[in-house]
Order: sequence, then structure tokens, then C-alpha cells
Amino acid sequence: MEKQRKKMLISALVLIFTIPLAAQGNGSAGITEATQMVTSYFDPATKLIYAIGAVVGLIGGVKVYNKFSSGDPDTSKTAASWFGACIFLIVAATILRSFFL
Repeated sequence: MEKQRKKMLISALVLIFTIPLAAQGNGSAGITEATQMVTSYFDPATKLIYAIGAVVGLIGGVKVYNKFSSGDPDTSKTAASWFGACIFLIVAATILRSFFL
């Protein structure tokens, strides 16, 4: 009975110490693959942000034109806010792209 107990204890210790060794792999390959996946999303995302900026700019241009045509004195404030939003989108996309790539 004692011999069987020793064998079980030795088997358990061998398993405890060898399982973590088998689980270790090349972590740099996983990190490299994840980096490549994330950087592959930046070009489409940048183009999407540029497209959103273009749509926001067109909508803003129409709103400013409508306000200007109706003689609203608040036209310059509206124009500045829409222009600032478009510039922010373009600059944010460019800075994020250059920061991460």
C-alpha cells in the first residue's frame, strides 16, 4: 500500500511540474500577430473617419447656407463649429494613424 501511495505522489508531482512547462510557448509570435491584426484595421478606420468627416462637412455646409440665406445672425458661429468639427475629425484620424503606425 505504501509503495502505491509513493507512486501516486511521484506521478502527481511530475504532472504538477511538467504541465506549466508544456503550456509555455513563444509569446512573441502571439504579440506580433496581434500587433499586425490591430495595425491592419487602421487604414480602413482612417478612411471611414475621413468619409464621416466629409459627410459632416457637407451637412454643415448645407446648414450654414440655409442660415445665411435666411439672414440668421448666428451664421458665423454655426460655420465655425462645423468647420472645427471637420478639422478635428481629419486631424484626429491623422494623429492616431501616425501614433500607432
